[in-house]
Amino acid sequence: MYSISHYPSPESYIFPVLSAFPKMPVNTLNPVSKAGVELGRYLFYDPILSKDSSLSCSACHQQEFAFSDGRIRFSEGVNGGQLIRNTPAIFNLAWNEQLFWDGKANNVEGQVFFPVRDHMEMDLDWQLASQRISASIFYQNLFQAAFPEKAIDSLTIAYAIAQFERTIISYNSRLDKALRREVFLTKDELKGMELMNDQSKGNCLHCHPTDAHFVGTTGQFSNNGLDTFSLFTTLKDEGRIGVTKKKKDYGLFKIPSLRNVALTAPYMHDGRFETLEEVLDFYTSGVQKSATIDPKMHFGNPNGVNLTALEKAQIITFLKALTDSVLIEDKAFSNPF
Repeated sequence: MYSISHYPSPESYIFPVLSAFPKMPVNTLNPVSKAGVELGRYLFYDPILSKDSSLSCSACHQQEFAFSDGRIRFSEGVNGGQLIRNTPAIFNLAWNEQLFWDGKANNVEGQVFFPVRDHMEMDLDWQLASQRISASIFYQNLFQAAFPEKAIDSLTIAYAIAQFERTIISYNSRLDKALRREVFLTKDELKGMELMNDQSKGNCLHCHPTDAHFVGTTGQFSNNGLDTFSLFTTLKDEGRIGVTKKKKDYGLFKIPSLRNVALTAPYMHDGRFETLEEVLDFYTSGVQKSATIDPKMHFGNPNGVNLTALEKAQIITFLKALTDSVLIEDKAFSNPF
């Protein structure tokens, strides 16, 4: 038997080969191990981290919907209140420098801290969370394997969940397979891709690069013209300015990835659009002028990109080719209980 100072170092987790992705950013303070991922997966699906042990991370991030909240506009927290923003999907998080719609977390590890302590979400004090988990022989053993010689506290709990979340990588859509020359896209899929990357048509590429760009978002923040407003007068949700306190960020929100977009309805930070058809109708003719609107929104028609019904249908066909059916069925990401 090992003494506490002689536990072996956890075995490293082996990530899939992602030749077409940008290099994966890593957190050197939290190297991903097999034991850490296993522990994080249990914690992700365990309601122990909520005030009354009724709500887990997975309650709002469901695998079948690419770890979004399954066609619900606003998730419900442990105290019964609805959140004010639509729950974002969580995959390919390692490539995101800021997380949440307003970018309030700077990495995956930082992201974990917010929902647990948030009164509107899981509403649990981190000290109590640590006490609960420390009292479990099951978790004591998992933590010893993942973090030998370290205490069970908010940091190691967050690190474990982050390790699991870092492994949730979407890289097996039809587009991915086509770029790897494993399948061929259909004519309509190819036409939809062309329209998205045509600056005189869909003009989507500035925010949602998809032409051999495997992440599917610039990862930046934008005001895409959802509402008409002047500075500091009318918005119920002020967006990124709440984090940066900079006037230029009023009404700006994180640009989400288009990967798995067919699974993550409803759309936009407030879930106002129920379908992809509604989203394209908005971009076609519903764009609103406002004080901080992204200048790229006015490249063509000032009120939208003016797509035809056929063009919208072809774009949607292509967007469905971004669905990763492997991700949503992979047992490595499913409930381990």
